[in-house]
Amino acid sequence: MSRVTGKAVVLLSGGLDSATTLAVARDEGFECSALSFDYGQRHRFELEAARKVAQALGAIEHKIITIDLHAIGGSALTDDLDVPKDRPVDSAADEIPITYVPARNTIFLSFALAYAETIGSKDIFIGVNAIDYSGYPDCRPAYIGAFEEMANLGTKMGVEGRRIRIHTPLIDLTKAQIIKRGIELGVDYGLTHSCYDPDPETGRPCGRCDSCLLRVAGFREAGIQDPSGGGVV
Repeated sequence: MSRVTGKAVVLLSGGLDSATTLAVARDEGFECSALSFDYGQRHRFELEAARKVAQALGAIEHKIITIDLHAIGGSALTDDLDVPKDRPVDSAADEIPITYVPARNTIFLSFALAYAETIGSKDIFIGVNAIDYSGYPDCRPAYIGAFEEMANLGTKMGVEGRRIRIHTPLIDLTKAQIIKRGIELGVDYGLTHSCYDPDPETGRPCGRCDSCLLRVAGFREAGIQDPSGGGVV
């Protein structure tokens, strides 16, 4: 099988999906530079998870960029708002929840785009998912396509004909399929963190937020034990 070689920027939150995305990019032959954000979110446990995942999966570099989305607020992840609990998993995508952070993926992808140009990379990976996506509008294929088009219109690389690609290897997969793919690629899900509202002292997942419930359902459907105990109280 032929191998793709080159540099890639991978957005890495420390969660299940982004860890799998990093593993996919590495498996495709990319040298991966991981990019995470300390953006004023409710907790920092995911950043420590991102550090561990980046190291375990062989990222050649891992940057954590600080931006202050808490100053804008408007989300339960960046403001003094309650995180929704105990919502049915099959209704999670029916409405845009209060855990949606305004324009977050646009902001993160813009930083990734700048980073990619700086290191000479034409490839950006993001772990968005259009099936188990919790109702976030910036996880849909149409959005990703529009951002890619903008990236090629508004960058030196794009104007010079070095087309930038936004890779979304998980976009059509269920959570169970994502987990199985990650296991095949050697992802240690015990290193990842998914909970929106963990215990502030221990980081123990609440087991009741949308992210925890999607994680539990995914591992259950995959028939695999979650090594982190994520989502289990």
